[in-house]
Amino acid sequence: MTARPVLVLNAGSSSLKYAVVRPDTGETLLGEHLERLGTDDVGAALDRLVARLAAAGIAADDLAAVGHRVVHGGDRFVAPTLVDDAVLDGLEALVPLAPLHNPPAIAGVRHALAAYPGLPQVAVFDTAYFADLPAAAATYALDREVTARLSVRRYGMHGISHEHVAGRAAAFLGRPVEELDQVVLHLGNGASAAAISGGRPVETSMGLTPLEGLVMGTRGGDVDPGVLLHLLRVGGLSVADLDDLLHHRSGLQGLSGRQDFRDLLAAVDGGDADAALAYEVCCHRLRKYVGAYLAVLGGADVVTFTAGIGENVPRVRADVLAGLEQLGIHLDATRNQVRGGPARISADDSAVTVLVVPTDEELSIARQVVALVGVSRP
Repeated sequence: MTARPVLVLNAGSSSLKYAVVRPDTGETLLGEHLERLGTDDVGAALDRLVARLAAAGIAADDLAAVGHRVVHGGDRFVAPTLVDDAVLDGLEALVPLAPLHNPPAIAGVRHALAAYPGLPQVAVFDTAYFADLPAAAATYALDREVTARLSVRRYGMHGISHEHVAGRAAAFLGRPVEELDQVVLHLGNGASAAAISGGRPVETSMGLTPLEGLVMGTRGGDVDPGVLLHLLRVGGLSVADLDDLLHHRSGLQGLSGRQDFRDLLAAVDGGDADAALAYEVCCHRLRKYVGAYLAVLGGADVVTFTAGIGENVPRVRADVLAGLEQLGIHLDATRNQVRGGPARISADDSAVTVLVVPTDEELSIARQVVALVGVSRP
């Protein structure tokens, strides 16, 4: 029996990846990664992929289901979930927690429902992996009655990627994931870090929303809440202004006017002072999180870089880990020139193994979808 392929839609804040994946073999029959998309481009991109599948002769009867990456599931969705009207309503209700990410995912669900009526649609949530995050890591030190009433906690994101990469890193090393303490750095336009012990997360950088943590393309990550109060009280910003600032005019974009990392590096190399500062702030924040997570874990076996920047920008890996030799991290400059992977980039005498491991959210989603719907054919 061969599992039918799954159409996976992975709509991000500025990109759309889709793939037709055989979950048993990992083979991608058809796929595309569209980048630098604006909000208005997502619908057109979804129409394009439906037309491309039709041209390739891939019909609904050829598919097991459609799997959708959804960033935020709140405290309601903690496992892959078949989509119906009630679930769609639930996803809409969660938009305020991930306003850059949940809307394109919901658009993908609606397009797929129209294009493939009757085919199972499954939402797979980035937050689900962190649903059992230890209470000490998940809890904000705020009034407990307020947080309980509004379901305020640290949910974490990029869980699909972190779980997949942690497992793949263990397989690359030939060790059970249950034996390893790992720090995984998912670095793309959105970025997050996770501390993983025995295959389960014990800490992560994103929180209630994807705004917390590392410096990202348009999001600044950690910020003193007092700054936000100051902007509201003294700066004259409205709540809508603040929302726009935090989601669209912060991070690399806010510091340098460039959110794409390739454009940022070109500006750095061209002598742009704002771009250089943005790059330094980004690397400093990452280095701080690596050190903190080594402390949380009591030392790590593995530090792994993944996603577009993590997999393909050697200078970031070198600059982030520079000066951490006393913590047992020694890069090999030649090995670190690799792009892609999986590959070891640490020196032979490094106490902590440093890896580059490509993420494959689409394969992970496809396998979770088939595990739920159980559709196969001869």
